[in-house]
Parts: sequence; structure tokens; C-alpha cells
Amino acid sequence: MDNLPRKPFAKCVAGIFVCLLTLGTVAAHAESQIDIYPFADEAEERRYKGLIEEFRCPKCLNTNLAGSDAPIAKDLRRTVYRLQVDEGYSNQQISDYLRERYGDFVLYDPPFSAQTWYIWLTPIGLGILALAILARLLGRARKQSPVQLSETDRGRIAALIEEK
Repeated sequence: MDNLPRKPFAKCVAGIFVCLLTLGTVAAHAESQIDIYPFADEAEERRYKGLIEEFRCPKCLNTNLAGSDAPIAKDLRRTVYRLQVDEGYSNQQISDYLRERYGDFVLYDPPFSAQTWYIWLTPIGLGILALAILARLLGRARKQSPVQLSETDRGRIAALIEEK
């Protein structure tokens, strides 16, 4: 029994140990991303979740506060909770508070105004431009005359057809 190699067993134990450490680290990291706040009732919690889904993370391009793990999103979730639960703000008051500090960018559905007109009109303008380019290309294609074949080419095509 003393003659058996112990290296494979030691490698196996070391591998299991590394896996357990990795899983522990991943689990601790995953748990640290979850915000847990106490609510008086389920309606208040649903209102909070609706609010954090309604606001955009200032750091992330297209992620709401609920889906972002950026530090500023965590701070804003805490702020929304404080304003809703501790200070009793309405949804409109919370929206106004965040818009005052972060501008219309924090809203997923920004209002049409002098500062946001381009957000609303750019897609429409690009669509019109694409249709105009497409119409022009199709018009050019119609104006071009069809390809005329010479007598030699017609004879070669006829010969190829007869061979089959």
C-alpha cells in the first residue's frame, strides 16, 4: 500500500478545494448585488419595483436601475427607496427629483421638449432619408435600358440550349 502513488489523490483533493473556493466566491459576489429593503406591504414593494424599472441608469446605456449593477444604480435604488418609504414622495415627485439631478436621460420615455426633440425626430428623419435613397435607386434601375445581346451571343445561347 505504501507503493501507491499519492500525487493523483492530492491533485484531486486540490482540485475539489479550488472548485469549492471558486463557488464560495461566486456565491458571495452574487449575494452582494441584491438589494433587500423592508416594505410595509406588497403594494409598496410593487410600486418600488415599478419605479426602479422606469428609470434608466446614468452610467449604463440601455439598462434600467433594476437591471444595473453599477454603483450609481445601487445608490439611486437606495434613493428611490428612501424617497418612497421614508419621505412618502409620490411617483411624480420621485420622477421630478431624479430628473432635476440627472436630466431627462434618467427617464426611459423622455418628454418632447426643446432639449429632447432630436431623440424623437432623428429616427423619423433617418427613415424618410432611407426611403428617399431607396426610391432613387429603384428609379435609376428602371431608367437603365436592358442589356442588348448581339447576334453572336444569341447564337451561342441557342447552341447551348440545343445541346441539352
